[in-house]
Amino acid sequence: MRTIPSIEQLRQRPAILALEPRYGRTAVVEALRAEAAALRGARDAGTDDVAGTIERAAIERLATSAVPSLRRVINATGVIIHTNLGRAPLARTAAERAAALAAGYTNLEYQLAHGARGKRDVHAERLLCRLTGAEAAVVVNNNAAATLLVLAALAAGREVIISRGELVEIGGGFRVPDVLAQSGAVLREVGTTNRTRAADYAAAISDRTALILRVHPSNFRIEGFTERPQLEDLVALGRRFNLPVAEDLGSGFFADALGETPALRGEPDVPRTIAAGADVVMFSGDKLLGGPQAGIVAGSEALVAKVRTHPLMRALRVDKLTYAALEATLEEYAAGRAVSSIPVAAMIAMPADDIDRRARALASALTGITAAVVDGESTIGGGSAPGSAIPTRLVSLTHPSLSAEQLEERLRHHSTPIIARIVDDHVVVDLRTVALEDDDVVVAAIRGITN
Repeated sequence: MRTIPSIEQLRQRPAILALEPRYGRTAVVEALRAEAAALRGARDAGTDDVAGTIERAAIERLATSAVPSLRRVINATGVIIHTNLGRAPLARTAAERAAALAAGYTNLEYQLAHGARGKRDVHAERLLCRLTGAEAAVVVNNNAAATLLVLAALAAGREVIISRGELVEIGGGFRVPDVLAQSGAVLREVGTTNRTRAADYAAAISDRTALILRVHPSNFRIEGFTERPQLEDLVALGRRFNLPVAEDLGSGFFADALGETPALRGEPDVPRTIAAGADVVMFSGDKLLGGPQAGIVAGSEALVAKVRTHPLMRALRVDKLTYAALEATLEEYAAGRAVSSIPVAAMIAMPADDIDRRARALASALTGITAAVVDGESTIGGGSAPGSAIPTRLVSLTHPSLSAEQLEERLRHHSTPIIARIVDDHVVVDLRTVALEDDDVVVAAIRGITN
């Protein structure tokens, strides 16, 4: 019968003692107990080195348990704003600003000029107003929250007119009507799925109407026999009946900053929407804007003031790290550097020829696997510019003994997971969404599989 050392004897082994500063004594003892119990219950340990077997198993157990659930991955899918992978990667300046402020105190709710308590909702407002042309702006934790808060503040208990064609379902099974109903507003649907006219909105207006809402159908596109009134028509209708017009823009697109891109043709532009007369707009910070997860409300000072003082504002407010990253992102726009310094913008604008050069260099660095450079398409993703297709060059991988599914799985289990796609039984890597400095990491991961 095998003799298993006591837990204290095991804990005193040099390799185990070296683990305590990293994992803590409690975690180490628990790992030793678990592995000792497993060995005790095993019919055949297959070794006479009982203490060594427990030690090695405990070390492996601790290493596995210490892997954080949230990890850095390399997005090789070609989906630029990948919802499952955290949407927009931050600009370097935004990440550095957040890191710099994270480790200490900030003036989040403190007026440095007067030495008195301040308000957090003023942060980023100056830049947002400058870039959008709005009179005022506030920031909440995402765009769904922004829209919820606007309706709660401006239309609770009253009717909001919206086209049936704009009542979409967003990611995760959440439906816009269900989300908006939580605001306490009553949705008044007008028109049909494919055709809604300004006259439909006008016919629905009554003394119960509080707001006209326009929602960008960001994750799908209806083509063919369709009709949608221009924003200017709804603004004129709102002025006629003294009703505010709100627009949920979704992605947060600034056309002047990102330039003319075929994939973004038709995407609503934030400054132009406000210039066209929308009283209040809502958009995301982590989609086409390329910043942190946030929802931004911008518009007239009177309406934003109601949003700012609504009780839900406290529940939906953001922290210092979001403000830090958002302000740094907005500064890139204000300085005219966004198209090159904001990763999302740079990926969208990246020429296929540049990707082709990187793809050929990557393919030529691989051995033990068939790597071909082929034509393909990237997409914007994140519910932005539905149906968008950006020409790209893909590295198509075929392993002599592994299926595409097995190869894709092994890339996912690399120390830095590589997330790729499978197309026609080939694993494909799209370097459009891979940072240039990560090309070597991708090569090393593939080599690790083939060697």
